[in-house]
Amino acid sequence: MPHIDDPQTQRANMNYIKASMRQPLLTRDREFELAHRWRDHGDEDALHDLVKAYARLVVSTAARFRNYGLPMGDLVQEGNVGLMQAAARFEPDRDVRFSTYAAWWIRSAMQDYILRNWSIVRTGTTAAQKALFFNLRRLRAKIEDASASSLTDEGRRKIAEELNVEVRDVEGMEMRMAGGDQSLNAPIAESSEDSWQDFLSDTRPNPEDVVIGLRDSRTRSVWLAEAIGALSPREQTIIRQRRLTEEGATLEELGRQLGVSKERVRQLEHRALMKMRSSLTRYVQSGDEVFLED
Repeated sequence: MPHIDDPQTQRANMNYIKASMRQPLLTRDREFELAHRWRDHGDEDALHDLVKAYARLVVSTAARFRNYGLPMGDLVQEGNVGLMQAAARFEPDRDVRFSTYAAWWIRSAMQDYILRNWSIVRTGTTAAQKALFFNLRRLRAKIEDASASSLTDEGRRKIAEELNVEVRDVEGMEMRMAGGDQSLNAPIAESSEDSWQDFLSDTRPNPEDVVIGLRDSRTRSVWLAEAIGALSPREQTIIRQRRLTEEGATLEELGRQLGVSKERVRQLEHRALMKMRSSLTRYVQSGDEVFLED
């Protein structure tokens, strides 16, 4: 679903882009000097000059990702975050130009932003899925007619081989990219006042069912407490530790605790359960509207 900047934001973005493109390029020696001043002495003026000179790299990278329907200003902001990360980690002594190093950080920051915001459904988490998301359109245009409604089986197979993914992954990504997110508040037709959300069923219980459920739950709790209270102390211990704890005690553990065999514990548990069932059945048969559940 495309995002559109308001006119004021668009003007601010254009001014930033123009200012960035007017910045002079740095020579290798000047870049080396600025990087050393920032890394070794924490010179913020040097950092500012270094980052400002390569803001054009952020702008040019953002332009490559405009087809994903996200605001240009947001892409530039994310790219600037990547540029700052590159400046913080750059090692000038490795004889690599800062622009080469920063390009990776800028592109990575923008790609992560696109994956987070292109759809409310998470698009890709693995490296292979990310590569598929960002290369599917390019490879489709290279292999087949991009104007076709969908890829052929042969086209999917070639893309899967190119990106080292499964054919089903290509099919799934193709389907997700073919249909973007749509608002549930959107009208179902131009001449209709009904929106898509008007036809969604509410599966939540109604207030009457909630009240009845709470009342029934309280009643069952009272019944259960009274049924347990009618047991002997030893039977209560077995029921509570075997049936009413998240990790029930074993027959052997209770046998050691009570000083009896585990077979005797099993017999006592069975007898206690029969007593409780008899008590609960009497409550149900007394005419209360709450029913005993298995």
